[in-house]
Formats: sequence, structure tokens, C-alpha cells
Amino acid sequence: MLRIVVCVSGGGTNLQAILDAIDRGQITNTEILAVISNNAGARALTRAESRGIPGFCISPKSFSDRETFNRAFTDKVCELNPDLVVLAGFLVKIPEAMVARFSNRIINIHPSLIPSFCGVGYYGLKVHEKVLERGVRVTGATVHFVNEGMDEGPIIAQKAVSVEEEDTPESLQRRVMEQAEWILLPEAIDDIANGRIAVVNNKVRRQ
Repeated sequence: MLRIVVCVSGGGTNLQAILDAIDRGQITNTEILAVISNNAGARALTRAESRGIPGFCISPKSFSDRETFNRAFTDKVCELNPDLVVLAGFLVKIPEAMVARFSNRIINIHPSLIPSFCGVGYYGLKVHEKVLERGVRVTGATVHFVNEGMDEGPIIAQKAVSVEEEDTPESLQRRVMEQAEWILLPEAIDDIANGRIAVVNNKVRRQ
């Protein structure tokens, strides 16, 4: 049984996609231990509570400095001791100590086709704003393992999504979620839970 902790900053639509996929049997051999958010008002925590899943808010605003927050965040995840940490719309840089402790055991969903529109400053709606500014015709989403860099870890899967002429950042964000994110993330979790992928020489290999 793959024991996962899901980290979310906002509404938790990717968390809901994971919950729904578990309910439908599309994710198997998986248990959600807890949901962590950096935002006390995140709807994701309400979604977790409604399913009887423990929820924790660990916010940088509650600590005197970033180092103290990083230590508290890492300590909580280590206490929960998951097999996999899933970043499902989590807008906080993962502490290096946590990356080292959970090497190749942290995955992230990013709303673009990495290496395009990723790295520092590219998150949430900002990604889709930049896609439209550049006139890109195809965007999408990427699931990847997390390493010390920003959106630089081994890629697990990608899915392309067309950009429409009349798109706004909000409409494009919604389409990328529906057509890519909510599909890719559950598939990646199920693949990991059932031993279908491994990281070899910093690349994902399917078993």
C-alpha cells in the first residue's frame, strides 16, 4: 500500500481528482495519510476533513524566518513518514532537507509542458498568462519528480492541450486542469503505487 501525503495551497481540485480516482478504482493500492497546506483558508483542508483525512496548516507566516518554517514543515512530513509526497498545487519551495530525505519520493504537477514556462515565477495563473502573452498554440501539464532545482526533476508524464483563440488565462487554466492535470496526476500515483516506474540515471523508466 502506497502511503501518500498531499500538499496543497488552494482549492484542492487536484486533490479532489486524486480522491475521485481512488473512489473509481483508477488509483489502486494507495492511502492518503494527510493533507498539508500553507494556507489555513485553503478549501483543500475542507475537502480532506469531509473525507476524514487529517489536515494540517503549516504556513511560513507562522514562523519567525524561513529556516524555522522549513524545519517545521520537514519535521511534520517526516513524522507522517509517507512513501510518497504529492505536490498538488503547492506554491511553496520544498526545503532541501526534505528533498534529500525523500529523494525520488516527491512528485509535482506543473501546468505547462516543461521545460517551457517553468521555474522561478511560473506558478498558478501566471503560467497561463505568459502562455497567452507569447502566443503559444499548444500548452499542457507535466508530472515530475522533485529535486533541488525548480521544476527540474525527472519527468514522469506530459499531456498537451490546445490553446484557443478566445482563451483567457482563467479559461486556459481550467482546460489544462480538466484535460491534463486531473488525468496525469492520478495516473502517476497509480503507476508509482504499482511499481510501474523507476528513476534510473535521473530519467524515469517504465517497468
